[in-house]
Formats: sequence, structure tokens, C-alpha cells
Amino acid sequence: MKIIHFSDPHAGGPAEDWRAYIDKRWVGVFNYSFRRKFQHDQSMLTNAVDFIIREKPDIAICTGDLTSTGQPGEFEKSLKILRPLCESGIPMIYVPGNHDYYVKFRKCVDAMKSVFHYLNGGLFSFDDLPVMKNFSGIDFIIVNESYPTNLISSCGYLKKPFRDFVLEKCSGPKKAPRVIVGHYPLIEDKPFMRIRHRLWGQKKIVELLNSGALDLSLCGHMHMPYAKIDSRGRGEICAGSITRNSCLSVIEYLPEQDIFKYKKTILEK
Repeated sequence: MKIIHFSDPHAGGPAEDWRAYIDKRWVGVFNYSFRRKFQHDQSMLTNAVDFIIREKPDIAICTGDLTSTGQPGEFEKSLKILRPLCESGIPMIYVPGNHDYYVKFRKCVDAMKSVFHYLNGGLFSFDDLPVMKNFSGIDFIIVNESYPTNLISSCGYLKKPFRDFVLEKCSGPKKAPRVIVGHYPLIEDKPFMRIRHRLWGQKKIVELLNSGALDLSLCGHMHMPYAKIDSRGRGEICAGSITRNSCLSVIEYLPEQDIFKYKKTILEK
């Protein structure tokens, strides 16, 4: 079973309506205009799509931040690039990042929900989360951790209904490997230094990882890739930012050995 995991392309652009100047979007537009657009190369998302289609994995996973401010035009930019992957027949899982669910403005929320439904192959909607779906013998637990926050916060929240769902799904005998898919890292090495960027409410889920009741966490948010995994490939893998660091994760599950094999892949520009 092969998984290709990518994250954080961060398409951006100007403010798309006057309300963007009175909600949090002005922060993201400013950030994109003066910093992010010089750091993120959207052609690398195109390269990632080409790579995934050539490799023909059993599933492709995107752990969020398709956009910089969650505006409809930004989603359309990413969707234009991702459409060949969606039409390739390769199943896909997408969860929104904090930049995708950036503000409560209905036009932006509706755009995120529409793209969510399309990228997940119409199998479920954003309002159906949390869900667990089995693909090629692996149970994927799909959660939302991203919500609109104040101007200075980039935190995520694993709220009680989501937390309880994960705990319930991991409470019984394991019939298949369990992989949780979310935007934020569950394992936080520097909780106080990263207090504005961390995930809250994740402690019991980390205990599931440590006990083996949960096998793997796939996340984004951090733009540099990493793998905090043991000798059997259990733990947490962050894909990094495909457009900033040209990186994605190739993960294979070998059922005969019951191990995950991880390879950090850097695509050529």
C-alpha cells in the first residue's frame, strides 16, 4: 500500500472584496504580498501532481493550507493545478489548514467546503467530519483541527467531539493499521515557544500513538518536513511545504512485515 503525502502549497493573491480589509484576511494578504509569494513556487505543486500521477499510489493525501487567506480565488488557483490528480482515478484525502478556514465570512467558508467535498471525491462533506474511511486495508481517521482565530493566533484545536471520536475508534481490537490525518502536528516538542502555532487538545491522542493503538499521524503546518517515527515506521510524519521546500512524503505499508517505510522526496524544480 503506497501513500503520497503533500501539504501547504499556500496559493495567494490580493484582497477579493472590501470585507477583507476589516477581517483577518488583510493580515494574510499583507503576509503573502511581502513575504509568502517570494517563498512559495506554485510550479512545484504542478510537479507534485505530475509525480503522483506517474507513481500511481493507492492514495494521495493533502494536509491543508491550499491557500493563504481562504479566499475563493486562491482555492481556484490550487484546484486548477490539482484537477488532473482528481481526474486520474487516484483516491485523495484533503483536510483544511488554518489558512483555508481563515475567516467566518460565508463566501470563504463555502469555497473551502466546496473544494473539500470535491477533493475528497464526494465521499463525504466537511460537515460530516470526523470520519473514518478504509482505503486499501488502512483505516484513515480524518479530523478537522482548523478554525478561524484572532489576528495573532495560528493555533489549531482538536475539539472534544473529534477527540472522543478518535478515542472511540481506537478503543477496540485493531482490525487494520490506523492513520490519523490532520493539519497540525500532534507531537509538540516546544509547546511554550510555539504557543501561537500549536494544536490544543491533542494529549490523549498522543497517548494513543505512544501505546500503538494509533499507528501514524500525517500532518502539515510546519513547512520543513520531518519524521518522528520508530523502527517500524510508527509515529508522526510532517510532509513540509511542497511549494516552499519542494518536498513530499512517500510512505509504503508492508502488511507482511507490519511496517511503514518512509521516504522524504525532494522534487526537481
